Amino acid sequence: MMGIEINLDRVLLDRKMTLTDLAESVGVTLANLSILKTGKAKAVRFSTLEAICHTLECQPGDILQYVDN
Repeated sequence: MMGIEINLDRVLLDRKMTLTDLAESVGVTLANLSILKTGKAKAVRFSTLEAICHTLECQPGDILQYVDN
């Protein structure tokens, strides 16, 4: 099985930011970010990914990781 792993928890922890703080900064609902954080999202908009990366001052690869199980 192959997949994409979400490392949003780690990046948030490194930045000392909560998911609620991120949701407010990005303008995305807490529920939608929670779905992304838990890996249950089927898709993510590039505009959302861009806003997350801008707010967290990171690269998409810091948040998303391809894993070949």
